[in-house]
Amino acid sequence: MKHGNRIAHLRDERRLTQEELAVRVGITRAALSHYENNRREPDYATIQKIADYFKVTVDYLLGRSSEPQIDQTAETRAFAERLELSDQALLDKYSFTIDGQPLTPEEARRFLAFIRADRSINQG
Repeated sequence: MKHGNRIAHLRDERRLTQEELAVRVGITRAALSHYENNRREPDYATIQKIADYFKVTVDYLLGRSSEPQIDQTAETRAFAERLELSDQALLDKYSFTIDGQPLTPEEARRFLAFIRADRSINQG
């Protein structure tokens, strides 16, 4: 299924008109019509807005996945639940964010120190 067909299908499922969806994602109705009829391809920012609106993955919209949402395996969930944030290699490899802004290495260290201090105060 092409991206346009997926967008149209999702829009129809929500019983939205092209105009309603276009307004909600900040594009023109004509542009949406072109996308749905596979005459034009939306740019990445537009694909992301549509995916966010429908709460589906970009891969699903682009036809790279048949699953609309990412379903984490039990193994992935277990890994995420056991992350040890004090591991410097983890802090070096991944970018942690708060309110959409990445933490600097110093902020990450202060964050960890704060949590440890808070735990120490509340345990005693």
